[in-house]
Amino acid sequence: MAQIDISAVRKSYGKNPTIHGVDLSFPSGEFVVILGPSGCGKSTLLRMIAGLEEITSGEISIGGRVVNRLEPRERGCAMVFQNYALYPHMTVASNIGYALKVAGVPKAERQRRIEETAKIVGLSEYLERKPAALSGGQRQRVAMGRAIIREPKVFLFDEPLSNLDAKLRVSMRAEIRKLHQRLSATSIFVTHDQVEAMTLADRLVIMNKGHVEQVGRPLDIYHRPASTFVASFIGSPAMNLFETRIEVESPSIRIGGKIVPIDPRMASLLRGKDVVVGIRPEHVKLSDRDGVHGVVDFVEELGSGRVVHTVVDGQAFAAALGEEVVTHAGDTINFHLPAEHLHFFDRVSGQRIDANFFEETAARQPVANLAAH
Repeated sequence: MAQIDISAVRKSYGKNPTIHGVDLSFPSGEFVVILGPSGCGKSTLLRMIAGLEEITSGEISIGGRVVNRLEPRERGCAMVFQNYALYPHMTVASNIGYALKVAGVPKAERQRRIEETAKIVGLSEYLERKPAALSGGQRQRVAMGRAIIREPKVFLFDEPLSNLDAKLRVSMRAEIRKLHQRLSATSIFVTHDQVEAMTLADRLVIMNKGHVEQVGRPLDIYHRPASTFVASFIGSPAMNLFETRIEVESPSIRIGGKIVPIDPRMASLLRGKDVVVGIRPEHVKLSDRDGVHGVVDFVEELGSGRVVHTVVDGQAFAAALGEEVVTHAGDTINFHLPAEHLHFFDRVSGQRIDANFFEETAARQPVANLAAH
């Protein structure tokens, strides 16, 4: 096991910056998932840790040793790629043990470690088969076995499940998590799939356009997104977001022309300010009284419930409702938005604002200045 520290790391291709001063620390033995959309820099960051990409500036250390100038083979990392990259003419045993053969490990020792590794990844019965005779999941296990046998300090996974079908991805997520618990190596897993990220991570790193947006435990990030980007990226369906203004006369906002009460503390600090307000679809409630009106666009059946996709004031609005709720396209339904489940973000920066933020900021500047923020 080894701690990984990333300090002020930047990466540019010519005059085009892709990583903008990333600072991260991954404790030894932790399973970290780096999540973000395509092109956000997550795979580039992983490849810089592995030594497959040079960093433009900054410092990366593994196990307390700066590795900026070390070759990939000297860093103690093993990487599993999206493409299995197996040798088609070799058996499973030969593929798993190839790195040991190249390193000159004696045949008897090599065979022992191959058998041990095959047992770990559940391939003991397939050692004499070639990759063409394996399923996609089995080939990915061979790739993981090839990494495990090197006994690395750090495992790096670059979207290893992207080529698998949906059912196999679910089972392989469980296999990877069990493998991590068994080996206790520091693991960094890159993906654009939020379900994969939420399922696997001890800690989640959200990236956007080469910047780190938020770092934290999956549920902490889900319940307290640091920005509108995180709020809209994490969650399926995504958080409903509306631009609105805090009413001056009462602790409330207007959504779809309707008054929605909010926490008086937030109202007193934000009165008259333009904000973005969000609420998760599962926190939206049906209202018998005159609530926020939504016109049903379509209904997404999930078996255990349904997501009703509506239009509120010309904007898409989703509500996760029980299966007993029956609606059809064109119906008008009323929503109640509980004040305790509303999230507030700065309209310009997109950054989260809440009572704790203002209490901390108030200690550093007058409330008059704060209200003008």
